[in-house]
Amino acid sequence: METVYMKDPFGGKGNMKMEKILSDAEMGGKCGLYARVTLHPGDVLGYHEHHGNGECYFILSGTGVYDDNGAKRTVKAGDVTWTPDGTGHSLDNSAGSEDLVFMALIVNS
Repeated sequence: METVYMKDPFGGKGNMKMEKILSDAEMGGKCGLYARVTLHPGDVLGYHEHHGNGECYFILSGTGVYDDNGAKRTVKAGDVTWTPDGTGHSLDNSAGSEDLVFMALIVNS
């Protein structure tokens, strides 16, 4: 498993931790990413769009604000999000007091 840190991910803020569980090659090119992601309190994964793929988040712990193409909602452990091809999203843990941890799966179109 490879661990990657992204500073100010997608124009957000903080230092996002991404633990890549399976690579694109291991998934036969069907998925671009399968990873456990951690946003510490104050971290924001900035708004970004998906083209040629979609992305699912499964929230494991913590709470945050998810932006689904401008529609914002609170997410918590057990919630699932889906961002289809051609749309965008962000995730904000700037108001949280604990780590926001989630699984991220990018599915190629």
